[in-house]
Amino acid sequence: MNREALIVVDIQNDFLPGGALAVNQGDEIVPFVNELMDSFDLVVATQDWHPANHESFAANHKGKKPGEVIDLNGLPQIMWPVHCVQGSKGAEFASALNTSKFKKVFQKGTDATIDSYSGLFDNGKRKSTGLGEYLKAEDVEKVTVVGLAADYCVKFTALDAKEFGFEVVLPVAGTRAVNLQPNDFEKALEELERAGVEVRR
Repeated sequence: MNREALIVVDIQNDFLPGGALAVNQGDEIVPFVNELMDSFDLVVATQDWHPANHESFAANHKGKKPGEVIDLNGLPQIMWPVHCVQGSKGAEFASALNTSKFKKVFQKGTDATIDSYSGLFDNGKRKSTGLGEYLKAEDVEKVTVVGLAADYCVKFTALDAKEFGFEVVLPVAGTRAVNLQPNDFEKALEELERAGVEVRR
């Protein structure tokens, strides 16, 4: 049987309104995602899980502000506010999210020296989180990706899933964007469509 899985990306307190790296209207996707989980027998989640000394945090670089870009071990790195620190309230899943449906949670961004937007690999593809391998072992051929944020972690999770060999669906109702630039959401959706992801608008 060709199984389908739902990947729920980073629906954590720090990405919700009021959080350290708030995604505008990020909380609005939770009811949609909860309902969507009922259509899948396999639901997995990713969780941003940074050590406090993570080098993507502007606070860990003297004189740097969120939004600036530096070179971090050979990769361009956007400076972010401190967010989703391991064990913090901000790293917890949104309280309204039905986490009881999660079969497995894959933590990412745990290495202080490299950021990890995708739920499958770090940004340099140096290490796998094990998510892609887990889904293959479960005979999954098609994944639906929802969560936060559309222009970063959701986009890179969907692109890597496609590259890993899965069919990928992205329902727009299940995601919101950071929008560092005003049209980043639309640009992310177009990039996904070009890569062969089925974007359901």
